[in-house]
Amino acid sequence: MSNQITGKLKAMPFPESGTSHATGKEWTKQLFVIETSGQYPKDVALTAWNDTAKSISKLVAGTKLTVHFEPESREYNGKYYTDLKAFKYTIDG
Repeated sequence: MSNQITGKLKAMPFPESGTSHATGKEWTKQLFVIETSGQYPKDVALTAWNDTAKSISKLVAGTKLTVHFEPESREYNGKYYTDLKAFKYTIDG
């Protein structure tokens, strides 16, 4: 299942990085917020990993994007947490 959202880049906190305990490989994670357009704009937080994270982190606020993402939920201690994982984006106009 692939979804997409279009809007402008609103915010991008500092990236996170570390090393996988399972594989020993290094990883980079970048949270970013897209503001949709329309009568009632919404802020949507997405997460990019590794190469996509490094690429997104070079963009500036206000850049218009279409982001392709996969929703993923996981359970921890009886609660579910959902993440929107961006895997591709295009810069619009």
